[in-house]
Formats: sequence, C-alpha cells, structure tokens
Amino acid sequence: MAITSANQLELLQTAEAVAREKLIDPELVVQAMEDSLARAAKSRYGADMDIRVHIDRKTGRAQFTRVRTVVEDDLLENHHAELTVEQARQYLADPQIGDEISDEVPPVELGRIAAQSAKQVILQKVREAERDRQYDEFKDRVGTIINGTVKREEYGNIIVDIGRGEGILRRNEKIGRESYRPNDRIRCFIKDVRREARGPQVFLSRTAPEFMAALFKMEVPEIYDGIIEIKAVARDPGSRAKIAVISYDNSIDPVGACVGMRGSRVQAVVNELQGEKIDIIPWNEEQATFLVNALQPAEVSKVVIDEDAARIEVVVPDEQLSLAIGRRGQNVRLASQLTGLDIDIMTESDESARRQAEFAERTKLFMDALDVDEMMAQLLVAEGFTNLEEVAYVELDELLSIDGFDEDTATELQARARDRIEAINQAALDNARSLGAEPSLIDFEGLTPQMVEALAKDGVKTLDDFATCADWELAGGWTTVDGQRVKDDGILEPFDMSLEEAQSLIMTARVQLGWVDPADLEQPEEDDLEVEGDEE
Repeated sequence: MAITSANQLELLQTAEAVAREKLIDPELVVQAMEDSLARAAKSRYGADMDIRVHIDRKTGRAQFTRVRTVVEDDLLENHHAELTVEQARQYLADPQIGDEISDEVPPVELGRIAAQSAKQVILQKVREAERDRQYDEFKDRVGTIINGTVKREEYGNIIVDIGRGEGILRRNEKIGRESYRPNDRIRCFIKDVRREARGPQVFLSRTAPEFMAALFKMEVPEIYDGIIEIKAVARDPGSRAKIAVISYDNSIDPVGACVGMRGSRVQAVVNELQGEKIDIIPWNEEQATFLVNALQPAEVSKVVIDEDAARIEVVVPDEQLSLAIGRRGQNVRLASQLTGLDIDIMTESDESARRQAEFAERTKLFMDALDVDEMMAQLLVAEGFTNLEEVAYVELDELLSIDGFDEDTATELQARARDRIEAINQAALDNARSLGAEPSLIDFEGLTPQMVEALAKDGVKTLDDFATCADWELAGGWTTVDGQRVKDDGILEPFDMSLEEAQSLIMTARVQLGWVDPADLEQPEEDDLEVEGDEE
C-alpha cells in the first residue's frame, strides 16, 4: 500500500473519526500515524536509520525524512544516523556538534506486515491517549459521588459505566446484601484513581464512611453551606452507622437539621444505603461528653479516661450493659471508631467489686507495712491514702484531721512509714548492685532505688546504657499493627513515668555524659522568643 494523493486526505479523515470516537485530541492520532509510518519506513530502509515522518495537517501529505546528527569524530558509532563535522560541511557551511541534517526520502510501500505493524502502533498510541484522558478526568473527582450504570459482574466485582470510562466496585466495597443486574442505575463514591499497567483504574465504594458523609452533604443544605460540619463517621455497612455533627450557628440544631422534617433527610440517606440504621450524634470537644453521646441509646453512669493509653472506661447500669455493647459488640465498636478511643465497658456492680478489691489491697498494704490493725488501715484508705510515701511525707495536719488520730499516733505512723520506705529502698539498691548496676546509674538524680532495680533487671546497668534508651522504652507506649493498637510495656511504666519525664531524664543523662551541649537545648527556646517578639 503506497501513500498516494488519492488517500492522503483519508489520513486526516481517519484521525478525526478516531479522535471523535475516543474523545481525544485529533493531533494525538495524527502523531500516532506519524510514528507508525516512521516505524514502517525503518523496516524498509534499515533499523539503524533515523527516519521521521511529518503529515501535513491541511493536505494530509506524508513527508519521509532521513535525519543525521553531527557528533564528534571519536563518538561516531552509527554511520546511518550520525556524521562527523567534516562530513557535515558538505551540507552546512559551519556545522556544530548536535546539528541535524535532514534528507527527504521516497515514501515507502507498506506491505501487509508493515501495514499491520503500523496499525498496532496507532492503536497503542490511541489507547495511551485515551487512558491519559480518563485519568485526567477522574483524578480530581476523588472524594465525590458519581452516578453510573452497571455493565457486568466479574468475580463478584461490579464494572460500572461512569460516562467517559469505567469504574470498578469491588466485592468488599459493596453493601452486603446488594445485588445488581446489567443496566441497573447505581450511585457510588470515587475512592481512588490510580494508574495501572492496564490503564487508569477508578475504584468505587459504597461502604466507605465518606460515602455517607457525601450523601448527607447532598441532602442537608446546611452541611453544604458549612453551617453544620460532619466531624466523624463510623459505619457497619448495611447494618448501622453513627455520624457526629456540630453546628456553627447557635440557632440551628445539627441533629434536627440532619434528620429533617419528619425524618425526610435522613430517610433519603437510609434508602440509598439499603436500610442502614443511622444514629446522628452531637459532637463535643470534651471526650467524656462526646463518648456518652456516642454510646446512645445506652445510659452511662461514669467515664474514666486514660489519655496516655488512649483508652476509656465506661461504667453503665447493670441492666444497660447489653444495650451499650450492642448486638455482637456493634454499638461499642462504632462508638470506639467514632471517638478514636479503645473503650472498656463495665457494669456498676463490676466497678463496685473492683473498688472493694482495691480497698482491701491497700488496707492490707498499710496493715503489713505500718503494723497497724485493720480499722486504722481502713481509715487511711478511706481518707484517700494509696501508698506509703503519701503517709510518710504528708503534712501532719492531714493525718490529725482523721477521726481518732492524735499527734502521737500521726507522728508514729509517719516514722514507721519512713522506716519502711528506707528498708524497701535499701533492699532495692542491694539487689540492683547484685545485678551489676554501677554507681553512675545509682547516683543519677531522678531515679528511685526501685527504678534502678527495674533498669538493672532489664540490662540497663550504667548511665551510658540509660542514655541510649528511647523514651517509649522507659515510659511505654502504643503501636498500631495490622490496624490494631498493641501495647509496648516500658521498663519504668509501673512507676507512672510519662513520656515527657522519660525524655527529660534521658536528655539530662546525655548532657551529663557530654553527648549533648546544653546550649543546643536552650537555642530553640531563644528562637521561639524571637519569633514571638517579631509577631508582636
């Protein structure tokens, strides 16, 4: 097949037809044709030659050109596509390295194999252009809702026609009991758009919490206008969900606005989510208040928050336990996702039993350590004393305020407490020394004898060892493994050491050893003052 004047215009007509069909730029199709003709010409004239093709955008005439590049004499490798400066003087008056010399060559006759190869190049280029167009169109629509039509089902995944492309609704992104047939209308959330080997993939979802938030944004004008904000969403897709909202206008009730007149707004979302029950909860900055709201409809008696561990204990009436936990733990699980806290639920009777156990344990501690009877030990515990240090070093007046305690009794109790503490400390130091703890660690200010003993048991026996520790190794912490929070026990965690205290002790040890210059620690504070001064 020769490219004659009879079919020159057909090239442009074909390019425009393909471009219209694929919704891409006709120029990209023409460039693909040029590349395919150049490849066919190379097979005719030789693969070593640099053959380029230019198609006139008006006439459709294809011009075949052989291009040679001027290179240095010692770099000449390909005589068909390169030439030296001396050889280039035949064509240019003053050739320079990198100049290109073009010679027009006769058009090629495209045989069956060459024509097939050219067709494959064009199709490949068109596919790439189509993929780029689809990626550019959908990459900025991540996080939005899109309407589409079901095309087919592949291995449980739904292929959705979304206009200028296809999206995939994976099996795990479908609401459990949903089923679709070809040509069904479907509304999905664009979760992600990625380039992959087979082209851009638009990943859809109907189970994402963001899908519910986007649906409420469509149904509630106040959310769209920013008067009401969705702060958190937790879902058990197809079954139940909790959504936390806050209003920035005191005259508008966020829960009522989301529910709508006679529940019209929330019902529209429920219908879209196949009957998923939705609890709309007022958001609150105070974690305890927010959690009480999140556990609705269960009633909460008391909340105890452990901020360091990001855990929370909730006490509920005995008859409310099953309601607070929910069927298969659904209610407490959703409340945990909504608040971002690990929640432990116990009944009032369980908490009472725990308090009694703690009371008995502390009573026994004072009976054994201070050699007092049960009644006196119970009086100390009832007044809030929890350990020997509090008894030993509290103001004498606090002990005298306890009914039945006179000055002699209070003084004797403090003396016994101090003697007991000294004996415990001495035993701890003796054990630490037997484990190999060195004076540099024992004499380090900020560590109690019991702490030194615990460090020595863990192999930290010198101040150098201590200075190389990380703060979480001392104070403990939490890490997330496979989506689950896992506790890291700290060596000094039993002594209620915080991360900040651990950081301070470690840095003090490094300064004392000369590893860190104290001036370097003070510098950031000076910089902060300068910044604050500039702002003023």
